[in-house]
Amino acid sequence: MRLKMAASQAVEEMRGRVVLGEFGVRNVHTTDFPGNYSGYDDAWDQDRFEKNFRVDVVHMDENSLEFDMVGIDAAIANAFRRILLAEVPTMAVEKVLVYNNTSIVQDEILAHRLGLIPIHADPRLFEYRNQGDEEGTEIDTLQFRLQVRCTRNPHAAKDSSDPNELYVNHKVYTRHMTWIPLGNQADLFPEGTIRPVHDDILIAQLRPGQEIDLLMHCVKGIGKDHAKFSPVATASYRLLPDITLLEPVEGDAAEELSRCFSPGVIEVQEVQGKKVARVANPRLDTFSREIFRHEKLKKVVRLARVRDHYIFSVESTGVLPPDVLVSEAIKVLMGKCRRFLDELDAVQMD
Repeated sequence: MRLKMAASQAVEEMRGRVVLGEFGVRNVHTTDFPGNYSGYDDAWDQDRFEKNFRVDVVHMDENSLEFDMVGIDAAIANAFRRILLAEVPTMAVEKVLVYNNTSIVQDEILAHRLGLIPIHADPRLFEYRNQGDEEGTEIDTLQFRLQVRCTRNPHAAKDSSDPNELYVNHKVYTRHMTWIPLGNQADLFPEGTIRPVHDDILIAQLRPGQEIDLLMHCVKGIGKDHAKFSPVATASYRLLPDITLLEPVEGDAAEELSRCFSPGVIEVQEVQGKKVARVANPRLDTFSREIFRHEKLKKVVRLARVRDHYIFSVESTGVLPPDVLVSEAIKVLMGKCRRFLDELDAVQMD
């Protein structure tokens, strides 16, 4: 009976936990496919999936979002992450027409820097530009002008050596970029809505007599084509930590145990005059595995991760709010699923 219970516990651990050991990681691969375990029905069931699947928003602000996605496989979680990185469209500088550039920054480097500036414009309101189109239109192109000339400040003190006092316009920032509406764009977009996300990004530095005069065309694209179109600064996930104390840890050992983990993970309490360690918030742990450097403590703790509980972190570049990026990524994933089903139907008809 005990052997049967132990075997059952081992199978449950294998199915639900990724275990971190001192010299390796166990149960890495998904194993809960039909027929792999006797007595378990792992066939796909939509009702069971809908019952177990959930999304919990943990934190959201203007540019970042943290949420839990529970009840999915690693393949789906990774597909969602990759779509956020590479397949949610944005607007970015694609073509730069340089009329005059006497700065020390070469035209090619300057154009590359301009391309990486995030543009505050909703890409859902624009179309993709047709391949081969030289001139853009109001439905597929945004136009910006950058014209800055550096001069000496006639009011600067003679003994000053501060460039900020000696020169005027010696630093070119994104605030110097001026939106030039095409067609009826001025009627569609209120003033101030089409602009660089940040107005303090340094583009170049000038000295008296140097000038930058250029025109930029922004088009719609995806990160798969170029990283400048990626709407996120970071999009990552990690499995929920699961930390278990296998036996009571008391006294000085409790203090030492708490120092082995990230702050807030292990809490030391006073119980009947003795210090006792307990797991307070395993979510905060980064799994440095510092515990395995302590011979007396490494055998009293089990480190694991919940296999189907993903903690997503999404940081927007500011082009769109992070919750909008997540909803757009879901739409892209749904579109991929529909295309796959259509392909299957086409094959069956043939």
